[in-house]
Formats: sequence, structure tokens, C-alpha cells
Amino acid sequence: MNQRRNSGPVTLLRFWLNHVLIIMNMFTENVKRRKRGRPAGQSAQGAAARDRLYQTAIRMLGERGYEATTLRDIAKHAHVSVGLLYRYFPSKRAVILAFYDELSADYARQALAMPRGTWRERFIFALQTSLNVLGPHRVALRGLIPVLVGDPEEGVFARSAAFSRMRVQGVFEEAVVGSTDVPTRTLAEAIGRLLYLVHLAVLLWWLLDKSSKQRATTALVLLFQQVLPSAGLTLRLPPVRRFVVSADELLREALFNDLSEKGGADQ
Repeated sequence: MNQRRNSGPVTLLRFWLNHVLIIMNMFTENVKRRKRGRPAGQSAQGAAARDRLYQTAIRMLGERGYEATTLRDIAKHAHVSVGLLYRYFPSKRAVILAFYDELSADYARQALAMPRGTWRERFIFALQTSLNVLGPHRVALRGLIPVLVGDPEEGVFARSAAFSRMRVQGVFEEAVVGSTDVPTRTLAEAIGRLLYLVHLAVLLWWLLDKSSKQRATTALVLLFQQVLPSAGLTLRLPPVRRFVVSADELLREALFNDLSEKGGADQ
């Protein structure tokens, strides 16, 4: 009889204890899950190590040249192990591609401020913006000229660099396609691609320019500003338009290996 009287409180106590244990287990499990489920990505320390490696690599490649710089040298000057370097940059190509990606992304962001106007005005804006973005990296870029221009695997026109190249090329195409005096679509895109190549030629001139503060490059850009209005007038002539489209096709075949959008009847 006494046992029956006591069974009620004992059962109730066990009931509450079980629930308390369940709640504690749930809380403990949630804490463990939070620890395991931290946001994906690098830690602040890892990001700092990668940035140090990247900056060291770009500086050394610019100073010593691509061939004379080894990954072991980069790791030594960055004061990290070779294993850590390989974790972030398994090859010098990876460093170059990261360099392209950073510069092209910065350029694309700044190019969003392109004002409305004729395609000649917008081209000059796109060109000057490119020079401004690349200005702080001129020493590194000069050291990489043989790679940028002549290396089929790691240069500007390499397949591995296509994404970064298309970012920049797209700005020059949009400079024409989105202009206030846009020609037909096929011609506009052809002009945009040709202007992108002109821009590359100006960049090479700038990298090789030995004049004080690259004054010769500034003069060249001003010369383009003076000449381009006349170029716009010549595009009214059908033979000139056909020449531009044909030249675009040849350059795409030679440099881009891309003829997916050939000129049509709307030239």
C-alpha cells in the first residue's frame, strides 16, 4: 500500500529527470553541431597567409622574371613552408591566373562607372580606366611581359585565362554596344573586340615606355582622342565596315580561336 502511495511522486520525479536529460542532450548536441558547422572558407590566419604568399609571388615574379623565380624561393621569402605554398598555389601558373583574376575583377568594377556617350568617348574611358587599374602593378607586369604576350599556356590569350580576358574584353564591347551612336550589332561587337586589341597594344606601349612618368603614353591616348572621330566617319562607308568585320574574324581565329559569331548580312 505504501509502495503504491510512493510510486506517484517517484514516477513524476523520473519523468522530469528524463526530460531534463533530453533537453541537456539537445543543447549539447547543438553546441557540437555549431562547432562542426562553422562557415566554410579560410580562417583569418589562412587568408592572411595566402595574401602574403600571393603578394610575395607577384613581387618576385616582377623583379626576377617568370623563369628565374621558383616556388621554393617564394615560400622562403614569405617565411612559410613549401607545403603551405602548394596548398594555395600549386604552380606558378596558379599565381599568374590569380593575378589576372584580381586585376580583371577590379577593372570590371571600376568600368561600371562608364558614362553615356559615343563609342569613341566610352573607349577612351575604358582605356584610361585600364591604365589606372594597372598603374600600381606596372613593375610586376613589366617582368611578366614575355609570359603575358608570348606564352600560349599562361598568356593573355591562353584558354586558362579566358575568363579574366572576357571580363575585360566585355567592357570594350559594351563601350560600343551601349553607346549613343551604336552601329549594327555585328559591327558593334566587331569594333568592340578590335578596340580591346588596340587597348592591349597601348598597354604594351605603356609597359615599355621609358619617358618620364610615361608621358609618351599619355600623349598617345590624347592622339587617339583626336583621331577616333574621323574613324567614326569612315565607318559609314560599306567597304570599311566589311573590312572591320573581316579583320575581326581573322583576329578571333588567330588569337581567340573563336568564330562562333561571324558577321552577317547586317553589316
